Amino acid sequence: MADGIARRVERLIDYVRELGDTDDSVLTAMRAVPRHLFVPEVALAVPTRPDPARLIDRGADEEAWLEAVYSGVTIVTQLDDGATDIRAGKGDYTSSASAPRTVAHLLTQLAAEPGHRVLDVGTGTGWTAALLSRLVGAQHVTTVEVDGRVAGQAAKNLADVGLAVHQVVGDGADGCPARAPFDRVHVTCGIRHVPHAWVEQCRPGAVIVLPYCPDFGSNHLLRLTVRPDGSAVGRFVGFASYMLMRSQRSTPDAPARDAADRHWSTTRVDPRTVAHASAGADLAVSARTGLTSNTVNGQDDDGDWFRMWVSDPATPYSWAVAEWRPGRGEYDVYQVGDRPVWEEVCDAYFRWTGWGEPGRDRFGMTVTADRQEIWLDSPERVISSP
Repeated sequence: MADGIARRVERLIDYVRELGDTDDSVLTAMRAVPRHLFVPEVALAVPTRPDPARLIDRGADEEAWLEAVYSGVTIVTQLDDGATDIRAGKGDYTSSASAPRTVAHLLTQLAAEPGHRVLDVGTGTGWTAALLSRLVGAQHVTTVEVDGRVAGQAAKNLADVGLAVHQVVGDGADGCPARAPFDRVHVTCGIRHVPHAWVEQCRPGAVIVLPYCPDFGSNHLLRLTVRPDGSAVGRFVGFASYMLMRSQRSTPDAPARDAADRHWSTTRVDPRTVAHASAGADLAVSARTGLTSNTVNGQDDDGDWFRMWVSDPATPYSWAVAEWRPGRGEYDVYQVGDRPVWEEVCDAYFRWTGWGEPGRDRFGMTVTADRQEIWLDSPERVISSP
């Protein structure tokens, strides 16, 4: 079995190495703390869409379990904050062992070195805390997890491999002031608004790496550097998408309050044009509007259709859906609430085209104590709405 595990580990490392920009120290850490030591015996293997998630059960089929663990996919370990048994297979994904390539990409961007003090936000299974321990030393790692049951299992996983990091159960947005100052902040949950507490608890020159997840189309990896004036500035350096931090989740959807809140109209803008635009467009639209999006396509008696939903995450009363049908010059828009969200999306999209359709790597963010600004090319060219 040991030889078989070693071969699987090397195969996974080769798979991760194909990224081309993974630091060798991260690969060495992955070799030192194999992934299967942090994956529960029953979980959901979640491949790239459209393939469905599948249950993996080590007790029922260890070979299939190991194959999934070392295939490089995300392994979901919790549904509905623990309210739904993982064997049900359906529910909101609320904790996971992240895809190894994504883990390696974040750690490479973090550039943690021996002796660095690291704040790890979102302990999950404990695997990233273990990898960080190999990079900087376990005594320098502080990891925060909001879910007590998840934290408890992570503590056991870490103890089983002989690593004693400092663990905190609480909202990761608060950081851990008692263990500050930090040289690095490593975030493994989706963030809409960067908590300034992380900046405050860092030394000047510290690096914060986080998944910026406004949930309009693509999500993004953000790398910030802390400045002596108490701000943090950095650029978007690739793709990353994680489950949202619990304290930053959207308000649940709700029906319109009355008939006056519901509106039908048409648009000449094909919703696929916006939905299938580049990550740069997604960043620009989310920055300008603060809206989220979702898409779905299908067929009915009238033929093919494609729908794009846009909504205001701050309120359940402002959303719209635009529907494409073949052969039409105008497309139906159904809107709820007073805010003209579809028109805002279209306006932001065409602003982006007017800027020359810049890619994601031309955008960045500045975080201060009282604001979060997204900019194009330089911090002076702010594009986000107040």
